[in-house]
Amino acid sequence: MTSNQVSAGEVLQLIRSGRANTRADLQRATGLSRSTVGQRLDLLNRAGWLRHTTGTSTGGRPCDQIEFDPGHASVIAVDLETRHARAAVLDLAGTVMAEYTGELDIADGPDQVLDRVAGWLPDLIEAAGTVPAAICGIGLSVPGPVHWEVGRVVQPPIMPGWDQYPIRERLQEAYALHVSGDAENGRPVPVFVDNDANLMALAEQQAHHRDCGSFVLVKVSTGIGAGVVIGNEVYRGIDGGAGDIGHIRLHDHPEALCMCGSYGCLAAVASGRALARTLAELGLPTSSGSDVRRLLAEGNPEAIRLAQQAGHVVGAVLATVVTLLNPGVLMIAGDLAGVPFTTGVREVLYQRAMPRTTANLTIVSSQLGDHAGLVGAAAMVVGLLYSSEQADDRLSRLSP
Repeated sequence: MTSNQVSAGEVLQLIRSGRANTRADLQRATGLSRSTVGQRLDLLNRAGWLRHTTGTSTGGRPCDQIEFDPGHASVIAVDLETRHARAAVLDLAGTVMAEYTGELDIADGPDQVLDRVAGWLPDLIEAAGTVPAAICGIGLSVPGPVHWEVGRVVQPPIMPGWDQYPIRERLQEAYALHVSGDAENGRPVPVFVDNDANLMALAEQQAHHRDCGSFVLVKVSTGIGAGVVIGNEVYRGIDGGAGDIGHIRLHDHPEALCMCGSYGCLAAVASGRALARTLAELGLPTSSGSDVRRLLAEGNPEAIRLAQQAGHVVGAVLATVVTLLNPGVLMIAGDLAGVPFTTGVREVLYQRAMPRTTANLTIVSSQLGDHAGLVGAAAMVVGLLYSSEQADDRLSRLSP
């Protein structure tokens, strides 16, 4: 960037990334004059988006360090699962300020589920020690494929009644009703929606594997899905279908009926729901991935055996995924992401994939655990609202 056309939003990106944190740094990085840099910073300061600290002196006058202020606003993140949901208020750096987990059934449909979640938010905002006016956006993580451009779930196998539903508009309305008591005149808060595996991958990659240019997270819970981060950006495909590996057909399981209506899908054979069904047939009370997780934590031998077998099946599919994407990190997450399942994945993946494609591959377990979806949803909101284009648009609407 060497033109006077460098905007305040672009200056903000330099500051947020840590590439330029003094006026001199910004002049060098942008080619702008000192006075023009000052004008851009004045805009950002007036918005309240920056904080200033005194740097370490090297003998002269200490320089003013300029940083993005993660405490100037907050975001709400909601992570929907099949039987429960988590909601949290986070600052702009992804620190959880208050959190709540409640039971719900995603099969009850979007109206009931979204209204229930919105009902949790007033108490959550109060518990976080903030106010509704400080909430700049809401991020929603859902267990189904999302058409990113329109923010709608598309043909979700485990979300009956949600297909093409206007989630963003409905949650925005429910938020205004519950938080301000006025669904028509309440302050509109932007809502963003994405698939849970995508957001978990974004959170884990940013928190612990930022230097990894090709990162894959596989979530194995009630269903199976994958999130892919390439070049620090989520790869969603042309319409949000990237990573939907749970519906890859397996030639040797033609009898396995999937929730999508097809036979032989990976999710019908190796997901938490599939294992729960088999365990129930063996006389163990299970109906979902979370039930299988509980049995694995208790050391149940049948659950351990089936989890390792499921890992073998998933590992065979991941051999193709690894060959195609050549990731540096493959992360296993979700209800089944324990030693038995991961061991099964390793055994088959390294056997099936060429040594060249696994030579620099690291297979790890989730590090953020149950918070990955929340942190990813918050990161999505911050990344969008404070992008160069969105930042400039928001700054242009500030009162002079």
